[in-house]
Amino acid sequence: MKWKVLESTYLFNEPWLTVRKDKCLTPGGKIVSSFYVNEYPDWANAFCLTKDGRVVMVRQYRHGLGEEGIELPGGVVEEGESLEEGVKRELLEETGYRFENLEYLGKISANPSTTNNLMHMFLATGGEKVAEQSLDEAEEVEVVYYTLDEIKQLLKEHRIMQSLHVNCIFYALARLGELRY
Repeated sequence: MKWKVLESTYLFNEPWLTVRKDKCLTPGGKIVSSFYVNEYPDWANAFCLTKDGRVVMVRQYRHGLGEEGIELPGGVVEEGESLEEGVKRELLEETGYRFENLEYLGKISANPSTTNNLMHMFLATGGEKVAEQSLDEAEEVEVVYYTLDEIKQLLKEHRIMQSLHVNCIFYALARLGELRY
């Protein structure tokens, strides 16, 4: 079922947006002359619980939608980092929290048709604030706290817009035995 890449050309190549155009041959012998792929590094995000059971989230402006959003902490796994190292670093940078336990919940794709990366989901528990935020130059991130019931209500009201994060939240709630089917 895999396509054979006959040609590949980079149309745009910047750190946060890389687009390539592939010419491919399908197993059925068809030529796909222009298939566009967005290349991104893998991401890791975590549903985070403090030692006292609060959910640690972040609020930040997202220019693509032009609005502020509530999201999970996390981000890009840097080259040379393991998934665990990457998510631990991102959690500490964005929230100032370190977590006693980190459980891998799986991986998902934003759009397997046109993107080449994965988002890796974690459940982080036993969180304790150990530092102040250490944000990148362009980041403006506010740490916010919720109860599990408040998170469920945010989901019911469709107030968490980042679809990959919603997936991670549902996987974490299922792992914690907090979902009713």
